[in-house]
Amino acid sequence: MGKKTIKVEEPAHFTLFTDFDIHLFRSGKHFKLYEKLGAQPASFKGQEGTYFAVWAPNATEISVIGNFNFWKNGEHKLFPRWDESGIWEGFFPGIHAGEIYKYAIQSNTGEYLEKADPFAAFSEVAPKTASVVWKTSYNWKDGNWLSERKKTTGKPKPYSVYEVHIGSWRRKYDDGGRSLSYLEMATELVDYVKELGFTHVEFLPVMEHPFFGSWGYQLTGYFAPTSRFGTPEEFMHLVDAFHQAGIGVILDWVPSHFPGDAHGLYKFDGTHLFEHADPRKGFHPDWSSYIYNYGRAEVRSFLISNALFWLERYHIDGLRVDAVASMLYLDYSRKAGEWIPNEHGSNENLEAISFLKEFNEVVYANYPDSITIAEESTAWSGVSRPTYVGGLGFGQKWMMGWMHDTLHFFGNDPIHRKYHQNEITFSIMYAFTENFMLPLSHDEVVHGKGSLIARMPGDEWRKFANLRLMYTYMFTHPGTKLLFMGAEFGQTSEWNHDSGLDWYLTEFPLHKGVHTLLKELNKLYKTEPALYHFAFENQGFEWIDYSDRENSIIVYMRKSNIKEESLIIVCNFTPEVRNHYRIGVPYRGTYKEVFNSDDVRYQGSGTLNNGLLYTSPVKYHQKDYSVSLTLPPLAISILKLHEELAEFEIE
Repeated sequence: MGKKTIKVEEPAHFTLFTDFDIHLFRSGKHFKLYEKLGAQPASFKGQEGTYFAVWAPNATEISVIGNFNFWKNGEHKLFPRWDESGIWEGFFPGIHAGEIYKYAIQSNTGEYLEKADPFAAFSEVAPKTASVVWKTSYNWKDGNWLSERKKTTGKPKPYSVYEVHIGSWRRKYDDGGRSLSYLEMATELVDYVKELGFTHVEFLPVMEHPFFGSWGYQLTGYFAPTSRFGTPEEFMHLVDAFHQAGIGVILDWVPSHFPGDAHGLYKFDGTHLFEHADPRKGFHPDWSSYIYNYGRAEVRSFLISNALFWLERYHIDGLRVDAVASMLYLDYSRKAGEWIPNEHGSNENLEAISFLKEFNEVVYANYPDSITIAEESTAWSGVSRPTYVGGLGFGQKWMMGWMHDTLHFFGNDPIHRKYHQNEITFSIMYAFTENFMLPLSHDEVVHGKGSLIARMPGDEWRKFANLRLMYTYMFTHPGTKLLFMGAEFGQTSEWNHDSGLDWYLTEFPLHKGVHTLLKELNKLYKTEPALYHFAFENQGFEWIDYSDRENSIIVYMRKSNIKEESLIIVCNFTPEVRNHYRIGVPYRGTYKEVFNSDDVRYQGSGTLNNGLLYTSPVKYHQKDYSVSLTLPPLAISILKLHEELAEFEIE
């Protein structure tokens, strides 16, 4: 699947656009522009070459320049279409795959610009900025994965995501410290993620970007995987390898802003074409970048086409949409007088809201077995609710409140946690208002925040015990899961995009213990339906006790639709061992400890509840039965009904 050589009859003028295409484009409803715009290898009048098409309505002249004409303007002129669409096009024989090119644009403002192709399938390796004519061809082998993905659409399933920055996951220090290639990652990263047991991998933006230090969030090549690590086909091979290993692939997608690089979208034809002209709407103060004009039909076609492109051409399983909050509010990060209210006098960005709704509707209409995930940090209602009930239509939303409260709670010394217990219990108050994903992402280990392990209090043993406790709490809390690379073995230093992870740490017992814990948490998550069956619904959760603040203990149940699958989670947020601690249980019988984050396999103290726990008819926590157990220090014990008894019970 990919770009193919296009054979056509011999019209008076070579074009890939029909009148209907133009109608869709101008009305903002053309969602496969990547089949029309850009550099399309083609055959015309018996000659092989390339058809170029670019949207630049305020240009007075456009040429294609490259090595094939010694970068001389005027040699390969494009011609404006007669339909006032603003599209310039032209076919040139002899220009084949591998040629580098740009558009030389003379604007009606008097400016001369040299721009990369917004629809280029491939780009030069940065810091070079030219586009590359490319004819992608790849033989996919992930049919079983796609078939299974379709069959399980809408069904409850575990969803744990390993977030990766390709350029810094692992470096080859015996080869100049370079990043791994797509092909190398297709072996090393795929094997590693499979060993850990994550269901999905999520890549920080892979689209072409000029500044490596932007982590990919300042895009210029929207339809091209960055050439830093290989060709488009090699990135396809990486996705294919994940799918064949039973692992889904999510891409970070950035429709919220774009950089002002000279070769990029900013003032593309000499005017504010893609962005708002007024900086109060068109300039983003946080990132010194530019904001799309979501009210312009052609821009909406561009962005939604880009989303579908990755789902179709690269078989991507989902898109995590960056910085949604910045799109929703006109006054986001702006002071009074720095923003323009909408037509109703309020701060909602009506055009962006409309765009996001349409984006989700189109994605799910075309790929109902895919997923869209919003990074949205406010209390906006209905982010992950269907558009037909007034929601934005996303499949999931990052639970930023849970992340902030959890990290703040764990940052407290255990002796003070009794005063902050509401921080660890409050999330359940709103856990089912959205389809939440619990994110411990890259944003939490940069900009001076330190690593996750560095934020845990106490001596070395207690730091690691706290980290194991936090991860186990995360995996037993309602919602799906996301963890940034390095956190799975307790990376001690803050993430640095210019170096690889500190893999040598995995040789030390405490770090190896965290690594083992994550593997077994993923296994537990995938094998216990109670942890995922009702991930977004309140019938999958029940408090047993959240009021033991003095001991910093909480107890809750996770449930599936089968009562015998229920799990009881007992969290001890202090380093004190609690002997003979009684909890209420829903069923009479015997219980078994199925997981304990204090196990010596994880470098814990080994305070376990071996054997069976027998219920007593002593009523506790508003339950008719109870069990007494030992609570391990800074750890979670997970119990499961072993056998429901009709007659036998312990007095």
